[in-house]
Amino acid sequence: MRSGPILPSLLPDTTMLSDDDVTVGGVSLRALALQYGTPLFVYDEATIRSRCREAVGIFDDGVAFASKSFLCGAMARIAFEEGLCIDVATGGELDLVLRSGVPGNRIIMHGNNKSLEELQRALEVGAHRVIIDNFDEIDRLRGLVSSSSPLNCLIRVTPGVEAHTHEFVRTGQEDSKFGFSVASGAARSAIQALGEMPGVTLHGLHAHIGSQIMEFDGFVETLRILAEFTRNDDFDELCIGGGLGVAYVEGESAPSITEWGRAIRAAASEARIKESMRLLAEPGRAIVAQAGVTLYRVGTKKLLEQRTYLAVDGGMSDNPRPVLYGSGYEAFDVAHPRSSRPQAVRLVGKHCESGDVLIDEAWLPEATGVDSIIATPVTGAYGYSMASNYNRAPRPAVVFVADGVAREVLRRETFDDLARLEV
Repeated sequence: MRSGPILPSLLPDTTMLSDDDVTVGGVSLRALALQYGTPLFVYDEATIRSRCREAVGIFDDGVAFASKSFLCGAMARIAFEEGLCIDVATGGELDLVLRSGVPGNRIIMHGNNKSLEELQRALEVGAHRVIIDNFDEIDRLRGLVSSSSPLNCLIRVTPGVEAHTHEFVRTGQEDSKFGFSVASGAARSAIQALGEMPGVTLHGLHAHIGSQIMEFDGFVETLRILAEFTRNDDFDELCIGGGLGVAYVEGESAPSITEWGRAIRAAASEARIKESMRLLAEPGRAIVAQAGVTLYRVGTKKLLEQRTYLAVDGGMSDNPRPVLYGSGYEAFDVAHPRSSRPQAVRLVGKHCESGDVLIDEAWLPEATGVDSIIATPVTGAYGYSMASNYNRAPRPAVVFVADGVAREVLRRETFDDLARLEV
């Protein structure tokens, strides 16, 4: 039972609680809901910048923001300004990052099924690294790469490490759609094939074992495997990918980016990796998750013998993670942030699915009801980026706040926007 107020440790760094409001970045959440409407994503720019600087400070140059966690032009520019590369996985992500003003030589191109056009574009803009994922991709590159159109790359390998996380977000095991197997010899064959191609500089290996990982054991074991596998190779980079977890609910705790980096450096030393080797990572969730909160307005309250339902004006279209992964969240009433939360409710969305549940058992103040503004914290990652228009719901606006000023970085979609592709 969540009887106390929301924990400050789940909120953005600049959050201040009063008796009847919450400010983030010096801006009132109640005022933001009134000005921009709900649902609304609110990001604390100071939290984002702090996490970016933390990553740059503990890893080597080439550490990247995993843009799949949350991408818009403003986010790409902040990550670039703070010294990060930007990791993209599709032509669409690549296009947006370029449009935002990030130069190609600070972009890392991922993807397990890159098209010929995506590879061409990555080479044209001089991508910092292309992460090679399979032999078909190597075949496509044969006709694209030359001394006048060079390729700087890493190859993605599956080290055979199964991360302790949800099965849908494990990626380092042998049975994976990503990368070359170390154990089968595929990774060694890929290294040899790339080594025979003119214009290719293979800098090293990349491995990503999963997402929302709270313990370092899997990362340490991955680095040990990579170190042993590359003992006789003249590589200068090893990337352990992303996947660092964050705390979403009371009772959870997660390591910081700095603690993660220190553990990787200690593991590299223990594995006798040369000091000149650049150690890289690709944090995404760990940079943006806690920076974001989502605001909703309650539309209905339904009291049943089994439970109480509160329905809000968003749902699985703006946060599909509970439906996809059974992910847990907390909630609080923006008008009563310091109040105890004795009221147990099932917080649901407005979509035509019984499974459209944001929080199976949310705890809120007794005063919370119709027209209340509800906030769900730690929603900065994989909310907007995975949002859909299910039931023709327009995607919410996104607002960044800093130093008492709010700026809309993505406007709310309109019905006209939803109809623009009709022919």
